Amino acid sequence: MTEIINIRDPRPKAENSKKASLFFYGDPGNPFLAPRGLHTVNNKLFVADTAQNRVFIWNTLPQSPHQQPDIVLGQLRALGTERNAGGQASAATLLYPSGVWSDGNILIIADAWNHRVLIWTCFPTCNGQPADIVVGQPTMEANLPNVEGVGATASARNLYWPYGVWSDGTHLWIADTGNRRVLYFKEIPSRNYQPADDVIGKDSFDNKDYDPEHAIWPYSVKVSEKGVLAITDTQYYRVLIWNHWEDAFDKPAEVIIGQTDFSSCGQNQYNGRPKANTLNWCYDAFVDHRALWVADTGNSRILFFKNIPAANNQPADDLYGNSGFDAVGEHLEVGKENSERSYWPFSISVSADQLIVADTGNHRIVFYTR
Repeated sequence: MTEIINIRDPRPKAENSKKASLFFYGDPGNPFLAPRGLHTVNNKLFVADTAQNRVFIWNTLPQSPHQQPDIVLGQLRALGTERNAGGQASAATLLYPSGVWSDGNILIIADAWNHRVLIWTCFPTCNGQPADIVVGQPTMEANLPNVEGVGATASARNLYWPYGVWSDGTHLWIADTGNRRVLYFKEIPSRNYQPADDVIGKDSFDNKDYDPEHAIWPYSVKVSEKGVLAITDTQYYRVLIWNHWEDAFDKPAEVIIGQTDFSSCGQNQYNGRPKANTLNWCYDAFVDHRALWVADTGNSRILFFKNIPAANNQPADDLYGNSGFDAVGEHLEVGKENSERSYWPFSISVSADQLIVADTGNHRIVFYTR
């Protein structure tokens, strides 16, 4: 059984020494609205401008607060923002896109409210470029949950609100949030409606039952270069950690971030204020070598662990986007341009020298130098 740390005196309040190097608001004529997903690779930036049903791509990282994107996906008009571009689902439209992953060649987008994942097998080169492959639906025009609608049985092929995607360039993981599971593909799918090879959090593909030892609402899935798996379990206010992703198919998580044990599920562990060891509506995490970052969304902060915790309920070492570990999540500075305080940050991307945060409630992307 995993050791539990009993926190009597959380470590001293941080002073938010992590200052942003850039606040980025997107296209000056058509800025972000509640961006929930982002990814960076090879100096490229991908942003899921979720509330406006599109994904922006910058082929080089922005250096100023406003910059036009190189490519816009999901809309058929340059300034379009409608759901499915104002029509029906197709290979070129999006509806509430969330998770994004790319290696600079392949692009994968979690098209959450179309209940599918779209794959571009070659890197997009023009606005509105249609995807090549759809996962979770039999055709590019289908978009019902679990193919047949609410209440339909889950299967190895179906999806229901897939919010998160991740790949190591070979394997693919999908956070199939509405079905309370993570789907695993041995290889990035090469054909439409391809079935998953395995499932994390269920003993079969059609099982809808759930228990606290598995993710209740898996919103994000990330795997480090060393194989550490982190699943952000939003409704239980925790992040589940396996030291190697292969263990997750038949073993419970080895470490819990944000709670003392599997049965505990309190917002900020039922405290009135957050602490260094608590979480509140967390939506993402990022594992990089030895370190861990957690988007503690409901507390409007990013928690940083210098080393991946080895025991449950471990407190963070530092934070970004807030004034201290016990600071409340909403502030008078919310919406104030260039405020250092975050408001509901949803996702994180980490490169060799930068931490990049989708600061959703402030409608911006925030860059920090690591």
